[in-house]
Amino acid sequence: MTPRLALPKLADLAAALPRLLRSIRCSLITKLAIASGAALMLFFFLWSSLNINAMKTLSTEAAMSDMDRLGNTINLGLHYAMLTYAPDSIREIIKSISTQQGIISIRVYNKKGQIKYSNLLSEIDETTDIKEEACYVCHRTTPPQVHIPRRERTRFFTDASGHPCIGILRPIENEPSCAGDPCHVHPADKKILGLLDITVSQAGSEAMLAGYTERNFLAALGAAAGTFLVLFLCTHLLVNRPVRAMIRATRAIASGRGFTGLDLKQSDELGELGRAIDTMGREVFAKQYELVRQKNRYQDLFEHVPCTITVQDKNLRLLSYNQAFADEFHARPGEYCYKVYKGRDEPCVHCPVIRTFEDGLPHVTEEITVDRDGCRRTFFVSTSPMTDESGAIASVMEISLDISESKFLEEELERSRKKYQAIFSCIPSALFVLSPEDLTILECNARPETLYGYQPTELLGRPFLSLFDEPDVAPFEAAIRAQRHIDRVRHRRKDGTGFFAAVRTSSAAYPGAQVYLASVTDITSRLETEQQLIQASKMATLGEMSTSVAHELNQPMTVIQTIADLLVRRVRRGQCVDQDTLTEMAEGISRHIARATSIINHMREFGRKADRHVAAVSLGAVIRRTFELFSQQLKVRNIEVTFELPDDLPDVAAQANPLEQVFMNLLLNARDAVDERYGQQSVPGVKRIAIAAGLDTVDGRQFVTASVADNGPGIAPEVVGRIFEPFFTTKEVGKGTGLGLSISYGIVKDYGGDIVADAAPEGGARFTIRLPVWPDPGQSPQSEAFPPRD
Repeated sequence: MTPRLALPKLADLAAALPRLLRSIRCSLITKLAIASGAALMLFFFLWSSLNINAMKTLSTEAAMSDMDRLGNTINLGLHYAMLTYAPDSIREIIKSISTQQGIISIRVYNKKGQIKYSNLLSEIDETTDIKEEACYVCHRTTPPQVHIPRRERTRFFTDASGHPCIGILRPIENEPSCAGDPCHVHPADKKILGLLDITVSQAGSEAMLAGYTERNFLAALGAAAGTFLVLFLCTHLLVNRPVRAMIRATRAIASGRGFTGLDLKQSDELGELGRAIDTMGREVFAKQYELVRQKNRYQDLFEHVPCTITVQDKNLRLLSYNQAFADEFHARPGEYCYKVYKGRDEPCVHCPVIRTFEDGLPHVTEEITVDRDGCRRTFFVSTSPMTDESGAIASVMEISLDISESKFLEEELERSRKKYQAIFSCIPSALFVLSPEDLTILECNARPETLYGYQPTELLGRPFLSLFDEPDVAPFEAAIRAQRHIDRVRHRRKDGTGFFAAVRTSSAAYPGAQVYLASVTDITSRLETEQQLIQASKMATLGEMSTSVAHELNQPMTVIQTIADLLVRRVRRGQCVDQDTLTEMAEGISRHIARATSIINHMREFGRKADRHVAAVSLGAVIRRTFELFSQQLKVRNIEVTFELPDDLPDVAAQANPLEQVFMNLLLNARDAVDERYGQQSVPGVKRIAIAAGLDTVDGRQFVTASVADNGPGIAPEVVGRIFEPFFTTKEVGKGTGLGLSISYGIVKDYGGDIVADAAPEGGARFTIRLPVWPDPGQSPQSEAFPPRD
């Protein structure tokens, strides 16, 4: 019965052995334990072997030393007996000493190799061959060696019973006492008289060494086992258990559930790894929660997106769809898409789903259907393949967006575009669409063909500034980019003729970018009309100044007449005129003739047309020259004029002649205003006109300002906004044309300046003119960009 019961246990053990081996192979702690145990065992056994070998060496050295001392003791004990030649004493000494434990034999050899004394009586008188091992140590050289090291005098061998033995030879040296009395005579040249051979058994030492070796190996085994156990426990507590906890945590993270955190109290690398795994797990679960939330969100978007989404198989059957599709078409899974969408009994001719199944690529198309109410609807359809695990197309997602309203708006936009394109082409001004980078003409209407003589296709891609007939186009480019109006500039036609144009620029949206929209109007005819009005205004002003000019001319003519009458009287009387008086009369005539000529030339210059070239003009000088023509008329009317004109005013960019007309108009208006309030005759000092000038800075630019103020009735608030309109006047009929201020406004604007009207400090009216300094720092003179009117 016993063998039958043992067989199942052996079978169970054989079946469990592979699992045990697999567990050992897959267990880090077992591998570490086996490796560390094997290393410890090897180390301790190696250490024990080295220790035992060292002990054997020390034991042998100790035995050799003891035997050498024993031989020395025996030699000293035999010394006296040998000197007195007492053989019996020698034998007794040898016999007594040989009775000690472990001593096998004590022999005394003479110089012939004959054993003279021994504790073994059977060996006495035997002769030993000097070629034997014991004798060969000394007799291997001729003559024999006298002083042999102890190691060479010692021999190790095994006796008949197999016990180890050690023998040592000690030479009996010839001493001086041995060469004389009382010893028998030995020659003094003999160094060695004989040998003392002692043989000792090592059985006791061997037994003791064997016991030591056993105890040493047992101690090494115990130390290795204890160290292995400590390492195993430490590894289990510090490595295996944390690793198992981390494995359980990582498996919980991998499964996506059950992870409650990993709290390792260790502060070593495994603790850091555990905390890293804990952080990773929490982050993974946070990301997983976020993914679930995103999944629910996108599922919600899928269900509520404002377009229909379906998933179809190769037979165009509906596998799934979103809520918008279900609400729109009331379909059921398994129905055919073409039946649901269009009520067809067969697939569409150019079905994008079929094309996606064929080539595996997304497709986009527009589908037109008619709903149940008979309304035409347009859908934007896009398809995308959906693959399975093997990469084959298993289904296709189709997204349909109702773009009926957008399509309607697109058609309306196209009709609107055509309408505004027709308006753009028929605008009487030349319109240009300019690139913001280099002002290249991107598009234009049909008007440039009439205005410039170019076909619209000839202008496309051409720089807009090439149409300007000006030596420097940089100021015009700056004005266009700043969207400032160019009131007057010369352009050139295809045939080379020039004309004056006004350019208006604004920023506009263009497909893909912001562009400049430039409008060009031919103002040549308008300028000619304005020139005629300006000239007429000059003539009217000259007419108003005729009395003052006549008075100014009458004064030098009266002086000349007086000098001429004096000369005539002297001649008739026959009186001689002295040289000094004659010189004074001639100089007076010349001076007053020059004054009259200056007045006449000034009037002629004022009356003729001005050129188109601007230069640096002193505004103070213009004001003083204008006042010279008008001063006598103001004196006659008792009008007091005050001046505040600094001598260091910079020049302005303008023309002197038109500016004189501007200030002449302002002085005439001031004269009429004070006359209207106080009458033409009044006491001096009541009627006043103040003229002032100064320097001003606006937005980093310098301007020279000049103002003409009076103490008249002022300007009514309701007419301030119309004061510069052409033909608008507040004077009585027949006393004003309404062109003076309008023309003055245009002249000042042409020079890039400004003119404004407001209340004077004394209650009258004040007109202030502001003109840019020549040249304006940081900018070319405005007069170059805006040439003045003729």
